Amino acid sequence: MPVKPEILKVTTAAQTRLFKVEQVELRFSNGAERTYERLANRGNGAVMIIPVTEDNEVLLIKEYAAGIEDYTLTLPKGLIDPGEDAHIAADRELKEEAGFGSNQLDTLKVMTSAPNYMGHRITAVIARDLYPCRLQGDEPEEMEVVSWPLAEIEQLVASEDFTEGRAIAALYMARDFLNRK
Repeated sequence: MPVKPEILKVTTAAQTRLFKVEQVELRFSNGAERTYERLANRGNGAVMIIPVTEDNEVLLIKEYAAGIEDYTLTLPKGLIDPGEDAHIAADRELKEEAGFGSNQLDTLKVMTSAPNYMGHRITAVIARDLYPCRLQGDEPEEMEVVSWPLAEIEQLVASEDFTEGRAIAALYMARDFLNRK
């Protein structure tokens, strides 16, 4: 089992409203020293919701993604607010972004993205036993909700406007979870 490097120093290299970039000075067990940069882990993490209807369709949202400068089809998601756990946040975000609540929430997996550069974690939560319920969110515009048969996720994954890796992984995990039930 490798020995974790010793953290010698952590300094803030840059900070914006949303991001904090840190420089982390490390000493490895063999004596080698390196400086890494990372997006600091802030907040309580996030949730990504896979809402599945009684007809075995997944509810997707279409939202503007500033990183790719285009609208994208994805799953509802958002930050876990202080005082919330993943399931409370998932139900809230589902109500805000898709207009549905859930009576049955199950955690599929806690995932990371680019863990060499970020400490951010997102919890994939499958939501079933859905009911209409809309909460006001912080989105600048109402999101279009798109239903997609879970049995046809290969076609969805092949679609040009469904590209988010975390959402693709979450859909396959949800399908496997439901097939085991």
